[in-house]
Amino acid sequence: MPEHKIYSMAFSAVYPHYLAKAEKKGRSRDELHTLIRWLTGYTEAELQAQLLSNATFRTFFDEAPALNSARTLITGLICGVRIEDIEDPLMQNIRRLDKLVDELAKGRPLEKILRQP
Repeated sequence: MPEHKIYSMAFSAVYPHYLAKAEKKGRSRDELHTLIRWLTGYTEAELQAQLLSNATFRTFFDEAPALNSARTLITGLICGVRIEDIEDPLMQNIRRLDKLVDELAKGRPLEKILRQP
């Protein structure tokens, strides 16, 4: 089975869409970065380096310093698919990031978005 197209897309190509979605709803770049860093364990400098390197989504998540163990608490529907039912770990992490950005854009407080076990 061929690999999904998003795996080879540059994270930096999709990032402006995440940022636009958040800012359009009055949320900040810093809040978006807080979500991404919470999920992946990147520092701000490491995140900037990933954005500048044009890393693919596969590389972005493969090189993540410490995927947050609480990411499994991110559940629900994204694009009509239940996150917890996705079998591929990479796709599941991409959809988790999508879900976090959606919640940010919907005005949910950061304290609630950043799940705690």
